[in-house]
Amino acid sequence: MQRAVRCAVLGLGRQGYCHAENIAHRIKDAELTAVADIGPDVAQKTAAQLGAKRWTTRAEDLILADEVDAVIVATPTDTHAALAIAAAKAGKALFLEKPLSLDMDEARRAMDAVRSAGIPCQLGFMRRFDPAYAHARRRIAAGDIGRPLYIKAISRDPAAPPADYLAASGGIFKDQSIHDYDLARFLMGDEVTEVTGMGSILVSEDVERYGDVDQALTFLRFASGAAGDVEAYRNCFYGYDIRTEILGSEGTFAISGLQQHGVTLLRSRRSSFEIVPGFLERFEDAYRLEMQAFVDCVIQGTEPSVGALDGCRALEIATAAQLSLERRSPVALERECARA
Repeated sequence: MQRAVRCAVLGLGRQGYCHAENIAHRIKDAELTAVADIGPDVAQKTAAQLGAKRWTTRAEDLILADEVDAVIVATPTDTHAALAIAAAKAGKALFLEKPLSLDMDEARRAMDAVRSAGIPCQLGFMRRFDPAYAHARRRIAAGDIGRPLYIKAISRDPAAPPADYLAASGGIFKDQSIHDYDLARFLMGDEVTEVTGMGSILVSEDVERYGDVDQALTFLRFASGAAGDVEAYRNCFYGYDIRTEILGSEGTFAISGLQQHGVTLLRSRRSSFEIVPGFLERFEDAYRLEMQAFVDCVIQGTEPSVGALDGCRALEIATAAQLSLERRSPVALERECARA
């Protein structure tokens, strides 16, 4: 493909708008051709702000549009699989926000559709593209910490999302911890074989009506014998707190993005710094880099480094964690995605 990749962004919430703005202003060889949102005012306003030629309230119209080469799906989670299948049938390159689906059978159907169509498909696991995490992965693969033995991941949001979001999110394991499940596979270079999920309701009583918790812990066992734990919390109040440690036989990598910038105030008997307020700020570079990688794959005709199979495997871990929470016992993964 010689010309710029003509992109349509479907869904213009915080995440979708971030992608649209990046495509319009920061992504090389990409053009924001169209946008879609169920809110006509939102769609029209965004198109005007970012210079998109077309807007609509019907995402399906843009998937079928001749003037669109690639679709970026940032719609509510329960629409992801259907839109992925539609993009595959239309032969459009696909960037799909996580998770692939909330249902394993549906996720496998979407993965099969993407594979059969042969379209480029990239999952929105942006942390893989964050410079710190990408650097750590390269160093781990080079053997700098020896054999990876244990991963510890912390994901704490400043406040729980509203009830309407919780109702469609699929729960804390599929909505929040799934990023860390993908990171665990990415950084450890290994597959998860057994999951134990635990959780509590500490602050957000709204989550109970959806069979969810606002604090969760997932214990992971890997095929190699390595292990790990993933902590998720919806209401830490002080900011957006994402930290990861990978312990190896000869060293440890510790990755943190808690500090907003490189300035620390030192005063008598105490010090302070500004904490990152949210995910868009913490992973600003990662969102840009992942979209550039996707566009580059479309132009070069290459396979994205994180695709539908990775989305399926992460969802399999999240589904097992939820089942483990309900059963109060460990759950072995069926590994159906791994065999696909």
